[in-house]
Amino acid sequence: MQFDHTGSAAKPEIFIVKKIRPFALILVLSLFLCYPAKTYSDEYLTASGCSVSNVGYLTALAAEYERHTGMKVFVRGGGSVVGIEDLRSGKVDFAASCRSRDETDPKDIDFVQVAWDALAFIVHKSNPVENISLDDVRSIYAGKISDWKQLGGRPGPLKLFISRARSGLSGVEASTRQLVLNGREPAESPHMLFMASSGIVEQMVEETPEGFATSGITSARKRNVKILKVNGIAPTNKAIIQNRYPLKRPLYLLVPKSAKPEVKRFVAFTLSREGQRFIRSLNVISLMDVK
Repeated sequence: MQFDHTGSAAKPEIFIVKKIRPFALILVLSLFLCYPAKTYSDEYLTASGCSVSNVGYLTALAAEYERHTGMKVFVRGGGSVVGIEDLRSGKVDFAASCRSRDETDPKDIDFVQVAWDALAFIVHKSNPVENISLDDVRSIYAGKISDWKQLGGRPGPLKLFISRARSGLSGVEASTRQLVLNGREPAESPHMLFMASSGIVEQMVEETPEGFATSGITSARKRNVKILKVNGIAPTNKAIIQNRYPLKRPLYLLVPKSAKPEVKRFVAFTLSREGQRFIRSLNVISLMDVK
């Protein structure tokens, strides 16, 4: 299936549940925790996957699509690996991913690029550090930098939060290895803490003064964190588009080749000029922005 985009102490990621009334809670749990073997419905769509996409644009895009069409789209995060596994088992209609296809992914799923992102390095708002070099980031992941004084900050231990799926690589971890670590794995050390998704990683950095993490700029901008410059360049949309900021990466929707018509219509809306303009309005880099 091909698409045209020309335009013609960790709090879990579901922390919002405690604000939901009992009836709505039952609905959410029935949709996302107890999927039937197949979730083919003409009344709504379901999706899961990349937390960066979910926070950054997909939840808002789903609401915009419902406003235009009346079709509800229920989305949750969980990570790129979760999205792929949910698709594989038929729990969702489509998924989101912030990593490219690899050899282990099902062949009957299309990776459809819908936007652009960039890796970003985030710290607590109170951290005085403003800038970091890629060499210093590599040293953090190698366990060679474990105190903030080594980066010009206040003396104290550096806590590195990493998004790691139960199996396979999360979207952020895969991108970090490719774009930052030159294919190397992080050297596990006592200052590293592994979380189930990038959404949880971002929440941990929000709450941890000594925290450091890599995430996607698309969702990091919506968190209460400080985003560091890299080699003196801030990850603004303009710098990312012009490749002055070095860590650009694509964002995908994952769609079964046998997807039902309503999924195809949602993807077509996402790739349309109207859908891309809406994505841009969320301060996300659209396909139209990168020539």
